[in-house]
Amino acid sequence: MKKSEQEWKKTLSKEGYHVLREKGTELPFTGKLLYTQEKGRYCCAGCGEQLFASDTKFDSGCGWPSFYDADKTKVEFVEDDSLGMKRIEVRCRNCGGHLGHLFDDGPKPTGKRYCINSVSLRFVKGK
Repeated sequence: MKKSEQEWKKTLSKEGYHVLREKGTELPFTGKLLYTQEKGRYCCAGCGEQLFASDTKFDSGCGWPSFYDADKTKVEFVEDDSLGMKRIEVRCRNCGGHLGHLFDDGPKPTGKRYCINSVSLRFVKGK
């Protein structure tokens, strides 16, 4: 999915643009989806691609929505050495939007924690 930066600025909120296109991070414990417990799907706020299922969401206590698994055909992983840390960035494979980071401190069965910005997601209720 290709859009110009001007098109992204028109379709995303200021904070959404900062996170999805400029690799920003929302403040911890401020995201709208942090405490959502309803059944549904978590989709990319940029392009609508389904990325996470609600049954993989868990409370990690880190301040951002966390998932122990993702649709790996819909996300991509990029080494991120910014801020003096070695991390794995999680991006939407369809539009390239920055979602958050992947850590190895999650629960079973994967042991992974996808730490994702709320503003980079759109929640769709249902199965």
